[in-house]
Amino acid sequence: MKRNCLLCNESFAGRADKKFCSDQCRNAFNNQNKKVHEQFIANVNKTLRKNRMILHQLGPVGKSTVRREYLDKMGFDFQFFTHSYTTKNNNTYKFCYEYGYLEIEQDKILIVIWQDYMRTGFKAV
Repeated sequence: MKRNCLLCNESFAGRADKKFCSDQCRNAFNNQNKKVHEQFIANVNKTLRKNRMILHQLGPVGKSTVRREYLDKMGFDFQFFTHSYTTKNNNTYKFCYEYGYLEIEQDKILIVIWQDYMRTGFKAV
């Protein structure tokens, strides 16, 4: 039975479930489809790394307070974070890897570094 390759549309013969004329076409087809799905993941990781870098630059010593406008100007995206930590007082810190932040006032952000004791209130997102 003759079929056409899903990638190059060449006619070929073979098993009934064969979809491609060659390994090269099969690999190229799968790489094209993977690229679309992987692009979303790559974009999210890029944003998380940028957020981490910004937090590191503004709070390198472990604990500091900055104005929200500085984060905004540097391109920080508040929608992206890796995990959160909720304290006994119900304050929820959002983390980008080991650097976290807490909105303490409408225009102020507290930047912290992950501590071992935080494992008990850890919540992955």
